[in-house]
Amino acid sequence: MAGSRRRRRRRGGRAHSSQPGAELSPLEDATLSTREVTIVEIPPKNACHASGYISSISSGPYVCADLLDTLLHEIIVLINSFHDFLAFISTCRSWRAALSSFPSVYTFSFPPLHLEPDGPYVRPHSRGFRPLLLSKCKWQLSDPCKKSLSLRRSVTQNTPDTMHYLGCSYGYLIFTYEEYCLLVDAYTGAKVRTPKLPCNNELGFTSGIGVLTAPFSSPNSRLLLFSRASMFEWQVGTNSWSVHPLDLDRERIRQIVSLKGHIFVIDALMGLHTVQVTPQFKMQRVAIMWQSLQVFPGNPWLVPCGDMLLMVELSFLSSSSGKLDGFSRFFEVFRLDLSVEPAKWVKMEKLENQALFVSYDKRNPAFSCMNPERWGGKSNCIYVARLFHDDPDDETWTAVELGQLVRTHNTSDSIMYGSTFPPDYSHIGSLWLFPSLVYGGSQ
Repeated sequence: MAGSRRRRRRRGGRAHSSQPGAELSPLEDATLSTREVTIVEIPPKNACHASGYISSISSGPYVCADLLDTLLHEIIVLINSFHDFLAFISTCRSWRAALSSFPSVYTFSFPPLHLEPDGPYVRPHSRGFRPLLLSKCKWQLSDPCKKSLSLRRSVTQNTPDTMHYLGCSYGYLIFTYEEYCLLVDAYTGAKVRTPKLPCNNELGFTSGIGVLTAPFSSPNSRLLLFSRASMFEWQVGTNSWSVHPLDLDRERIRQIVSLKGHIFVIDALMGLHTVQVTPQFKMQRVAIMWQSLQVFPGNPWLVPCGDMLLMVELSFLSSSSGKLDGFSRFFEVFRLDLSVEPAKWVKMEKLENQALFVSYDKRNPAFSCMNPERWGGKSNCIYVARLFHDDPDDETWTAVELGQLVRTHNTSDSIMYGSTFPPDYSHIGSLWLFPSLVYGGSQ
């Protein structure tokens, strides 16, 4: 009875308006409330739709609307694809609201979506460090579980055209140019303008990376942008930025990950740091005993995996003579052990029932997925979003089992991407992401 009363109060609360013409049926408004952003722009009527993903819902009464959140959470963990996730949250508002109390996206049993830039791909560094043209920025989202289903998207109209790409976080693509900063929902194309950045921020040309500290709908969500000299902090909903100087000798931040509420960043010299935002900014280097590794990593990924922070390295295979055996490469995975001082990286021989998802551009997020066999994947594998592919019929990602050789053509022109030089800011490479609504972003 208490659960029923609670559900009735929830349904009587703030109304969720639908998007007429946004063609996201049966989804309701998947963008954000006006409280959370400075400007929100909804996709126009001719925006691409997700009719390939889901079917419309009847308007009749829902007999399951009064189920308790605890029971709905048990249903959520059984979902095996993003397609099924959409069907779940589209059942009724009560089911969709239950997502807000679901623990974490990393407990989902379905893989992230793959984002591939639309149109002919330009190889890295072939155009220099030019800003991209956002008006021509289009992409396709596809589900590894259902490869025949895809969704094409582009940025909505009235957008500053010249922008630099700084990364992807909680389903939002992050762009800056001079004093402007823009977040674009990769699933809907809706965009969010932040307050103007300070002048001479040094973001976007040869450095710059961005991340959200929490889902955009969270009351404590902050957008953090790192240049070589400063970190710029915007608390979502406020009208200004805070600027924090960095003591990194102007070294570029290569990657940012969030693990159980803690923010880790790794710089170009492989220094690992923790970042504390509240109650005041603090950045502290993590002391690591690198002697535990046989070879110092050159261009690794940091991947959150449950309670662990993993480091994935694409290593060269050496012959008995000590020379490189052609272009043979293989993945190695290490777990950060913080129980000792200094901390150390411990090699993992297997990922057990986990699969990892990475892209060559380290500004993009990396993910883990437990029991991938449930959706047709494979455990102990690393799924790599390929930087480019010349054959349109070829796969846009590749799966490599840990310890197995990586085929040359899957890593050609990609192994050093983002290592010696900053990434090319004139385009976006393919990447993995969970749409913002997976994080309860549409509540």
